[in-house]
Amino acid sequence: MIRTAIKIAWELYGQPYRWGGDDPLAGFDCSGFVIEILKSVGVLPRKGDWTADGLYQSFASNTCNPKPGALMFRPNSNGKMIHVEFCLNEKLTIGASGGGSAVVDVGVAIAKNAFVKVRPILIYTDPVIVDPFTANQRAAFDS
Repeated sequence: MIRTAIKIAWELYGQPYRWGGDDPLAGFDCSGFVIEILKSVGVLPRKGDWTADGLYQSFASNTCNPKPGALMFRPNSNGKMIHVEFCLNEKLTIGASGGGSAVVDVGVAIAKNAFVKVRPILIYTDPVIVDPFTANQRAAFDS
């Protein structure tokens, strides 16, 4: 399942960033990108939408070190998770970034260099890493 998720993430590489986006054609924001991956492999139910903080709350009980398939979150100064990316391995993440609320179409995404990109985990200060692929995590969505 994790290999398939990583394959899907790579297939979405280069797609445009779009604030509030959850669509491979129109663009993704950070949580929309991660949600698409997790829905595609059955970790999340087909219906539902979550913010970065909502995803974190769903999987927070299983913190881990960076590893393939883990989720990397960036908190704000109050501890609320404001960004999420998908770990490709122990050193790299892939995620939709470079945008913000002003990025609402592909033209603006291009102008702002906002798209699904790969970055080293070490560029993030105090990231929080969780594993969404444990059975007990998936069970929370089955009810």
